[in-house]
Amino acid sequence: MKLRAILSSALLFSLSLTTHAADTSHALNLAEANKLVSLPLHCVETPYPYKTGVVLASAADLQEPSVLHPIFYGCFDWHSAAHGYWSLVTLLRQFPDLAQAAEVKAILTRNITAEKVAQEVAFFSKDINASFERTYGWAWLLKLSDELHSWQDPMAQQLAANLQPLADLLVERYISFLPRLLYPVRVGEHTNTAFSLSFAYDYAVNRKHTALQQLIAQRAKDYFLQDKNCPISWEPSGYDFISPCLEQVGLMQRILPTEQFLPWLNAFMPQLARPDFSLAVGKVADRTDGKLVHLDGLNFSRAWNLYALAQQYPQYAHLRKVADQHLAYSYPNLIGDSYEGGHWLGSFAIHALNSAKQ
Repeated sequence: MKLRAILSSALLFSLSLTTHAADTSHALNLAEANKLVSLPLHCVETPYPYKTGVVLASAADLQEPSVLHPIFYGCFDWHSAAHGYWSLVTLLRQFPDLAQAAEVKAILTRNITAEKVAQEVAFFSKDINASFERTYGWAWLLKLSDELHSWQDPMAQQLAANLQPLADLLVERYISFLPRLLYPVRVGEHTNTAFSLSFAYDYAVNRKHTALQQLIAQRAKDYFLQDKNCPISWEPSGYDFISPCLEQVGLMQRILPTEQFLPWLNAFMPQLARPDFSLAVGKVADRTDGKLVHLDGLNFSRAWNLYALAQQYPQYAHLRKVADQHLAYSYPNLIGDSYEGGHWLGSFAIHALNSAKQ
């Protein structure tokens, strides 16, 4: 694939972000979608390299990833495959005139079948796999399901119906797990509780799953309502791809009404209200290192939460500039990146770009 051939245009995109920090022209458009779609297309059906994350009960569990996970066997690991499919669905839904629309549709219909979903469900249903992909992969699967349900297209509706048994199983996992999770996980990697609950909450709201919505809202309050003075100066840790402080802001913004959220935010991160608030981007020293390239994800995570805050609350509009700076740093490195970042970072960029819309 000639991914590096379009790097120069991505660099120009970055310059436009930096130069026009208050401009909204950098929101996702067809030209950018045609570039970004190359990333999931390059990986969702690429079986190796692959990191299994599987607990072996016996030698019988030593099988090809495509046997264990007939849908989510690409993109290096299960969760990255899940958000790779989300990227394909999101881009095609927003831009039906994608240059590679036919290829995207073929991949979706070839892989998200009722039979393959049943195999994925069978894997998750084994007792030994009860905690598999908890809770990061669960969140992305629900996000994929939500995107399919929201797309008023006959193909998408069939795919959503095919995928629903797995979504239902993971909703049950959330409902079983959250009451037993007595303390939130605050790290900047996969197990971050606030990130996972944000995506799951969106699914619950959009799919009108009242029990899941109410449980997440209550657990989020239990975990985070009394928090104050989040130490964002401790960010980033070396492998962060999620902002612990700002993902918590994003979750509480979802579940709290304005009259509760704004006082909570003022106690949690009072510095955000300052018009001169600044935040250094997470710098990546080596994008061929699968852990170090995580910092690009951190920049996108910060960006989408800052955009959301600025969009809903005009008094925080100045945070768009900070979000733009984070997006401008990491976006140019997506196209032509090594597989270490290319197999997953496109999803983060798409979510950040969509969050930039006003």
